[in-house]
Amino acid sequence: MIQDKTLLNVIDNSGAQTVCCIKVMKGYRRRYAFIGDIITVSIKSLRKKKKLTAKVKKGDVAKALVVRTKINPTLSFHEQINFNENSVVLISKQNKLLATRIFGAVPKSFKYTRFLRIASLSAGIIK
Repeated sequence: MIQDKTLLNVIDNSGAQTVCCIKVMKGYRRRYAFIGDIITVSIKSLRKKKKLTAKVKKGDVAKALVVRTKINPTLSFHEQINFNENSVVLISKQNKLLATRIFGAVPKSFKYTRFLRIASLSAGIIK
């Protein structure tokens, strides 16, 4: 469950390392975001690299897609998918990926949404 002021890890190579949730999209007075939801984030820190090739800057406001959450609601067939961290992938205003690589595994549910590219770029898929 992601809400306002939650710190999240970025698992792509866009250049950001940590972001903070500003707003949960999709709904009036919606409080929590789960896997597959879009949120608005502020970039708090960047990855340490020798070359500054980041596509974003510290303090920028961007959209992000929630990929992993520590707490997840029970699915309809009574299976739960839990991760050890809260993670997101940065997307543009047109809902396109900013990055070219995704580190780690993502849930299988992304294969059946408009974010199929996330499932194909990730390192693995979890049931």
